[in-house]
Amino acid sequence: RMPEPASDDTVPENITLDILFEDDAMVVVNKPAGMVVHPARGNWTGTLTSALAYRFQSLSDIGGPTRPGIVHRLDRETSGVIVVAKTNAVHLNLAQQWHDREVRKEYLAVSSARIDRDRDLIDAKIGKHPFQREKMAIRERHESSRDARTFYEVLGRFQKYCFLKAMPETGRTHQIRVHMEHIGCPILCDRLYGGHGEVTRSQLLGTKSLPGEKPVLTRHALHASRLALRHPKTGAMMDFFAPLAPDLEQVLEILQSSGLR
Repeated sequence: RMPEPASDDTVPENITLDILFEDDAMVVVNKPAGMVVHPARGNWTGTLTSALAYRFQSLSDIGGPTRPGIVHRLDRETSGVIVVAKTNAVHLNLAQQWHDREVRKEYLAVSSARIDRDRDLIDAKIGKHPFQREKMAIRERHESSRDARTFYEVLGRFQKYCFLKAMPETGRTHQIRVHMEHIGCPILCDRLYGGHGEVTRSQLLGTKSLPGEKPVLTRHALHASRLALRHPKTGAMMDFFAPLAPDLEQVLEILQSSGLR
């Protein structure tokens, strides 16, 4: 067991990063699933900020010593696009774009149930879960409740699953995950909101499981595929894309190969 550090400062670590874009203002990274964005209790090493601190001399410090450069975040198990600020001026500009809801965010996901509608807007306030500290919940009238809207579009249907694109208009904690559970279609392998944290090929195909069969997915099927924003210095529109992560690509290939619609 790793001892907890004596200070809150981010410890630089030589961790490979998939850089999608970099200039003197910002860095855009394709974060792998399983990587925590910044240090917190139980996750002091192997974080995105540790990798950033090792690689870049200049990062914004507005977020404090444990969050150099971090303007927004992705859940540990969510893969995909995340933008990092190199200076405080850039950080403030990007944060304002998020605040003003000018940033376009698109996610790809697999749900563990079929969705009847081709597209819809989920408009349901999200607040703290009444009993489980690590969860959020749909809560209309609570001091922690905040407006939350997610537009989704179904890209493909399979026997018991759907492949979909989700476009959150707001940025609440666990928003897409909570909203999909709310309509009865939790994200595949979402242990917190769907009850199961892994799935095998046989389970995806609805066939008899094989002895010793290993899971093909061990994290929730959610990927931040696109981020569009204005460049904080030039004002030009920038569009960043992260290809679907290999584990989710494999899940889709299995579902598509089944021929079950």
